[in-house]
Amino acid sequence: MRNATFGTNGPETGVIGLGCMGMTWAYDVQNRDDENSVRVIRQALDLGVTLIDTADMYGPYTNEEVVGAALAGPYRERAFLATKVGIVPGGSGQSARDGSPEHVRRSIDDSLRRLGTDHVDLYQLHRVDPAVPIEETWGALAETVAAGKARRIGLSEVTVEEIKRAQSVHPVASVQSELSLWTRDVLAEVLPYTEEQGIAFLPFSPLGRGFLTGSIASFDELPADDFRRRLPRFQQDALKANLALVGRVKEVAERIGATPAQVALAWVLAQGRHVFPIPGTKTPRYLVDNAGAAEVVLSAADLADLDALPTPTGERY
Repeated sequence: MRNATFGTNGPETGVIGLGCMGMTWAYDVQNRDDENSVRVIRQALDLGVTLIDTADMYGPYTNEEVVGAALAGPYRERAFLATKVGIVPGGSGQSARDGSPEHVRRSIDDSLRRLGTDHVDLYQLHRVDPAVPIEETWGALAETVAAGKARRIGLSEVTVEEIKRAQSVHPVASVQSELSLWTRDVLAEVLPYTEEQGIAFLPFSPLGRGFLTGSIASFDELPADDFRRRLPRFQQDALKANLALVGRVKEVAERIGATPAQVALAWVLAQGRHVFPIPGTKTPRYLVDNAGAAEVVLSAADLADLDALPTPTGERY
């Protein structure tokens, strides 16, 4: 795995990371296998996939415990460990936002306990709480850096204006948001701004929640407890229409001798100098496939073909 500097002043990390959400939450939870997830995280480190991303609300709370188990002992120093705060799980699958300084101060200690470490390398605000000025929330996250509990802090799903407001309080190390061949909203303003500022950008769902791999052909294939069943793009009619988009990705993959997943990830990597996609998987062979995308080179013609893909049918949420 080749490395890159995490933003202008950050450490070197593998250019492709690992999103751990699906190991305990959202995708096929009834087949959860913590021992397998621990093995996959450690295998990721062996492959040079050093950026390991989790959040307190995944599970809820259980995801950090699994990641902590995987990074116990000598594994911790090999990882660039990232977690998040700011979404509070509620009943019936609902959630709320809590950006209060008190919540941040309490949550960092809880996360460190579950992760079994004395610090995280990146502490991220999962979502901005509209009821709390971002300056107040960000100030509390900055306190975690001053206390040595976080090495740096980042934002998730924010506007350029929100990034600027946070920057007025403390440097922003990273911004995480959805980016893939079928979700490109951040290319208009957010990603260009992070590039200009030397802020690392972490695309989540860079494989379109698995759809861009070509492995999902029908709504009925999704497990009964899979939250993609609630997403507009995965409804049967929309899914059928979106298969044409996947077909075009497969054409490029066949032409260059790569897999569709590798092509999708290589396109994301090509969007900027400080872009670190964090595809999620709990399957060893998919992990190896994803890591291999770091070595895939797309020509100008390949990129042009992918840039010309049609807009998907259905909204993100």
